[in-house]
Amino acid sequence: MNTTAPLIIKNVHKTYHAENSTVDALVDINLKVKPGEFVSIVGSSGCGKSTLLKLIVGLENHFRGEIRLGDDKIKGTDVDRGMVFQEARLFPWLTVEENIAFGLVEKLSAKEKKKIVEHHINLVNLNGFAKSYPHQLSGGMQQRTSIARALVNNPKILTLDEPFGALDALTRIQMQQEVLRIWALEKTTMLLVTHDVDEAIFLGDRIVVMSSRPGTINKIIPVDLPRPRDRNSDEFVKIKKEIYAELFKEEQEFLDYVI
Repeated sequence: MNTTAPLIIKNVHKTYHAENSTVDALVDINLKVKPGEFVSIVGSSGCGKSTLLKLIVGLENHFRGEIRLGDDKIKGTDVDRGMVFQEARLFPWLTVEENIAFGLVEKLSAKEKKKIVEHHINLVNLNGFAKSYPHQLSGGMQQRTSIARALVNNPKILTLDEPFGALDALTRIQMQQEVLRIWALEKTTMLLVTHDVDEAIFLGDRIVVMSSRPGTINKIIPVDLPRPRDRNSDEFVKIKKEIYAELFKEEQEFLDYVI
């Protein structure tokens, strides 16, 4: 079990500077994520969801405000914060086990590395594929490898940026269940960015609904539903309607004004 201090995002403001203009990507973001919590983030394209994840993992460093993991201020990348992207981003010339081992930064003996890699291959249900190359894997299996690589250093936080966006509908549902299983086993704090509202509810303990650019947090919706969750239940549909109402609130106000 991977327990840690809370993630605290306080008064974060991110601006991008172009040649003759500035663009506010995030404005006044405040969020506290409990250790072991699964938080889903939804919002329209360009609202700053992915930017927020990059700030959390340290891929973007220039911003106002503060991001802390417990008492430690986040200033750059570190193995205690992993990230999974929409594309698996595996090295095509390395096998599954070699791709996973590549993520290891700690100096370990060959025996210790082998043990850790085998554990993570088992964790993501890729037994029997350790010697396979990425082109020999399905899209879902490639993403499992990517998740294993992101978890191999036992990070305190795992961020997932639209990790299933390139998968077909059936594989996507299977991968959602896989991530949920891994989260239940490892209890790693997870933050998921997604455009799929069903996915956000199925996986998240809370849903952060962001406004269009500049990105702010419009509402945080708790998902007090037992697991495994029934996507067709009245309670699930009720939460989905609440999220959609928040996402399309600005458009509805505009339509009401025009009509």
